Amino acid sequence: MATTRERLLDAAADVLLTAGAENVTLAAIAERAGVSKGGLLYHFPSKQAVVAALVDRLVDQFDTAMRTAGPEPGAATRAYLDGTIEPSPRTAGAATDRLAAALFAATLIEPAALEPLRRTYRSWQQRLSDDGIDPAAATAVRLAVDGWWLARLLDLAPPEGQLHERTYALLTRLIEGR
Repeated sequence: MATTRERLLDAAADVLLTAGAENVTLAAIAERAGVSKGGLLYHFPSKQAVVAALVDRLVDQFDTAMRTAGPEPGAATRAYLDGTIEPSPRTAGAATDRLAAALFAATLIEPAALEPLRRTYRSWQQRLSDDGIDPAAATAVRLAVDGWWLARLLDLAPPEGQLHERTYALLTRLIEGR
């Protein structure tokens, strides 16, 4: 069962996704989570604190995936792909969209919250460059995945159906050096 803090973060991402950054308010987050504004303030004293926590949650999830990737060549790059894009369009969706929402919340609401993410991206890029495959291939996968993620979040013609599956397979082949 999700904690109140997790419910509040999920609610903040939902408000951002459905109502837009300009409508992300403490009152809207509390209402979406089904808690009082005082209950929200107990966990997060400001909107900026909510945004920082969304970014931290994003970083923690990917850090775990990257840290626990096996030693075989391409394992971290594969973890990056799998942590962001689902193999099938039927399973793509909410979990990764919530992560993407954190980035946009940080950018639109609290730009300073991006600095820890910038540092983390540099460490992720280093991990991918040292992943035992061509560093250019690992970087191309990261950039493609990040663009795909953005396209899905903003509904900028993300690949659907067979194109989704074929694109995912192409990135997998790139990781495998084929």
